Amino acid sequence: MNETIGFIGLGSLGLPLAKNLLDAGYPLVVHNRTASKAEPLIAQGARLASRPDEAVTAGGIVVTILWDDASVESIVMSDSFLEKLGKGGIHISMSTISPDTSKKLAAVHAEHGSTLVEAPIFGVPEAAAARQLSIPMAGPQQAKDRVRPVLEAMGGLNIFDFGEKAGAANQVKLVGNFMITSAVYTIREALSMVEKSGGDPKPVMDMLTQTLFNAPIYKRYGQMAAENMDHLFTQSHIPLKDVGIFKQASQQAGAPAPLSNLLYDLLSSEHKQA
Repeated sequence: MNETIGFIGLGSLGLPLAKNLLDAGYPLVVHNRTASKAEPLIAQGARLASRPDEAVTAGGIVVTILWDDASVESIVMSDSFLEKLGKGGIHISMSTISPDTSKKLAAVHAEHGSTLVEAPIFGVPEAAAARQLSIPMAGPQQAKDRVRPVLEAMGGLNIFDFGEKAGAANQVKLVGNFMITSAVYTIREALSMVEKSGGDPKPVMDMLTQTLFNAPIYKRYGQMAAENMDHLFTQSHIPLKDVGIFKQASQQAGAPAPLSNLLYDLLSSEHKQA
């Protein structure tokens, strides 16, 4: 029988992930700041935890998928989260956070005899529901072996192991999101030139995504931009947040980051105008 999983965070990605676990036969204890979001899962058999630490079982597995560094830290550093998780417990962190925060959390877990496994997600909610997510993971090997079936049950179609170094998987996630955001910006600017010049963006994007840019990101966002040039970024704060974390990580590493600085400023300006 599958072990009970604690699940904290039922946003646009967390909800389909949790549902996938229930569908795969995993008993769930779920927590979300807005408890009403858990109702579909409760109806399917999940148990509701009124506090984050109530989703934690000694030596068990708990998943968090939250907004940012501060929200993850506030839960992990609470009075009883780590004490309840205890020796042998595993925390799967699926949030997009900075590598430095992940390193700090991994060290704190180790002090309490538990383990942090990083497993941030590449994929939109529709991909989660279809079980077609790509997941980089990092952490101690024994813990990764234990949680791999859980990640697969959540919808991890492609799981890539980036070793045991804390921060490694979150670094991959930040790099990927930065490259996605950069690509979307170039698509929108390029097709805007076509449209303002009296051309049709759709056949332009059709040709380019069948030849030079035959890749999922260009196909997905190219089609979206061709159909509606506006609001690709202003509808969501995610690109701004993630580019900001990438920019900070680059600065801390001493890596040149002129494009991330420019992209962050452009995104900030667009959000102010929205």
